[in-house]
Amino acid sequence: MAYHKVNADQRAQGHSPYLDNDELQATALELEWDMEKELEEPGFDHFRLDGAVQHQLGNLQSPDLDLQPIQPSSSPKGRFQRLQEDPDYISHYTRQAPKSNRCSFFQILKVFCTALILFIFGIVIGYYARQKCPSPPTSQEPNNLHIYHEILKEIKAENMQQIYRDLLQFPREDDVDIAMKILVQWSSQGLEDVRLVNYSVLLDLPGSSSNTVTLENSGECFYPSGQQCNRETKTLHSQDFVYSYAAYSAKGTLEAELVDVQYGTVEDLIRIQAITNVTKKIALLKLGQSPLLYKLSLLEDAGFGGVLLYVDPCDLPKTTDLADKAFMVSLNSGGDPSTPGYASIDGSYRQNRLNLTPLLVQPISALLAKKLISLPEDTVQKDRCIPLQMPATGKKIISLNIQSVTTYKTISNVIGYLKGTVFPDRYVIIGSRHNGLNTYGGQEWASSTAIITAFIQALMLKVKRGWRPDRTIVFCSWGGTSFGNIGSYEWAEDLKRVLQRNVVAYVSLHNPVRGNSTLHPVASPSLQQLAAESQSFNCVEKTKCPGSNVSSVQIQGDSDYFINHLGVPATQFSYEDIKTSENSSFLSEALFPVHATKTEELDPSFSLHETIAKLTGQVTLQIASEPVLPFNALDIALEVQNSLKGNFLLEKYCIPQLLAVASRLRDTAELFQSDEMRPANDPKERAPLRVRMLNDVLQSLEKSFLVHQAPPGLYRNILYRLDERTSQFSVLLEALEHCKLHQSNETIQAALSEVLNSINSAQVYFKAGLDVFETTLAGKK
Repeated sequence: MAYHKVNADQRAQGHSPYLDNDELQATALELEWDMEKELEEPGFDHFRLDGAVQHQLGNLQSPDLDLQPIQPSSSPKGRFQRLQEDPDYISHYTRQAPKSNRCSFFQILKVFCTALILFIFGIVIGYYARQKCPSPPTSQEPNNLHIYHEILKEIKAENMQQIYRDLLQFPREDDVDIAMKILVQWSSQGLEDVRLVNYSVLLDLPGSSSNTVTLENSGECFYPSGQQCNRETKTLHSQDFVYSYAAYSAKGTLEAELVDVQYGTVEDLIRIQAITNVTKKIALLKLGQSPLLYKLSLLEDAGFGGVLLYVDPCDLPKTTDLADKAFMVSLNSGGDPSTPGYASIDGSYRQNRLNLTPLLVQPISALLAKKLISLPEDTVQKDRCIPLQMPATGKKIISLNIQSVTTYKTISNVIGYLKGTVFPDRYVIIGSRHNGLNTYGGQEWASSTAIITAFIQALMLKVKRGWRPDRTIVFCSWGGTSFGNIGSYEWAEDLKRVLQRNVVAYVSLHNPVRGNSTLHPVASPSLQQLAAESQSFNCVEKTKCPGSNVSSVQIQGDSDYFINHLGVPATQFSYEDIKTSENSSFLSEALFPVHATKTEELDPSFSLHETIAKLTGQVTLQIASEPVLPFNALDIALEVQNSLKGNFLLEKYCIPQLLAVASRLRDTAELFQSDEMRPANDPKERAPLRVRMLNDVLQSLEKSFLVHQAPPGLYRNILYRLDERTSQFSVLLEALEHCKLHQSNETIQAALSEVLNSINSAQVYFKAGLDVFETTLAGKK
């Protein structure tokens, strides 16, 4: 009978679980149809049920019941929906009168009682539901902030200090042994899915004896630290002597004239080449100012045969005393050198790349550099620092001997997963590192591991009480970082297709406490606002807030692959010492011995570690748990325009298209921010389909800014500047330097074209995102 339809509608509005089953619906339809046939027996008079149906519909339209039509997207398209779509269904539906008025009376009474009970039941449910779950719901952000605070308050300095000391109690073991102990530690905290991922990679290790530098005029032989070659000192500090080298340097012996090239800039090379022939000579090069690999490429092109690398004491913080310390550097741009561009899995083809440069490169201490240039004692003044420079008179002939051994070793990554509940296929990666290279790399790896372990510990306490993030958090401890971020490169190359689609952001803990003076936050443009806000959030209860400016500059560590090959937004917080000169950039490429930097002297109370852990945790939690990714599209457009301001290259080479497309990018980003980002951040308009589409657009914002090829040491992601001193695109600055050196405009034109295409690609991407939203919303309407 017709009232069966009305009751079914009421049950649908009450979200009965039985209506979601197509078979049960079909069975109900057959039963109703059979009953209708039985009622249509001969002898029934023409009796209309229109009044009963209309009485039922009147009850359904009561303001106390908020009943909406079944939507096709949320319910199967069954018979009741099809009946609703037929406006004439009720008006044309008639029945013959029953034989007995008594039977009709009981039928009407049954309908009335059923409707009354459902009506009262609906009012009761609606009343209590409104008391417990107000509608419309308020924004979830305040609740999320409360959850973040509960998690982060469990991160305590004393816990990290204990974890740090436990890590340093490990004996000097292989990378696999240290990784296994970290895995056990993470698993004991409650992280349910922790894996050990091993790769066999080509490492360049020091030989059985130290490299040496010999003055041919006097015959004096020196170790890289500046001490003279003799058996006693070699036995006393064998670790320092052996591990002062450049990994993947050319091997052999070179005897040649020493040439002071200062920082190895284009201006330095032009000046030197104007007065002498540098072919097969040895350059005395200062670390800093620009990436080491870039400077070595210039020296190689100029024709040098070897390089002695040192750090000028004037560029070091006053709190450090590293004048007599040599160090290690890696000449590897990233990954296993024997498998460039693909993962080092079993069966992979291995290329024979014993060295990555034809130059013989050797790091030395500032003490040895002073001896080589015969610096007079009266040039050193106590009131100010005078940069080291070789006198113009006299030649120095030296012999450089480098012996290192390339061999295949197993490096291990520890990967732990905390699965998300809403978007489990979207990953927020937070990465630290562990060090298996004896004493080199300092104790930063233990600081890095202690911070990520303390965060896991605090996070799992909340997970055990039932909470989980929306997106999956992936915890990583990388191996082989000192040799060129090998562990992170191999893992990312192994999972490249998955990561290209799923990774949302990368949070770095590469070297969190390398000083104690200033907080240095770095973030890609889309994350700058979030990084700045996290500082305010974490210092609400403290009297002194960091308040540091967030910049987008090149950083060291395992974030490299994610930034430059996947185009993933990244951020990093670290404490540094105040830079003493503008040349102090890129000094972190040098890895000094463990005893040169004592973490517990820099941060005895571990309060700096606690601050870094909470800042890192805050950013990670927000990216992993906010319904809409907290990325700022407009900041990318503003960063692009700032990088083009005052660029005389655009005026000289007449590239108005570059400024025009940058302006269009800003206009489109502003439209995207106002029309899509702001409505989506309002819970009232936060439709699941809209949120998913918006997040897909946001997570790929920076992929457009990856140029095809960048000079050695420079980022492929042009949104990152070389350092705080520069505001222009690094690829354009390098092209200008190349033009000065080679007197050719071809490189500049190519670089300008790369930048133009990157900006245009980003603008097209934004516009396509807007078009998709307009089409989808118009289709829904």
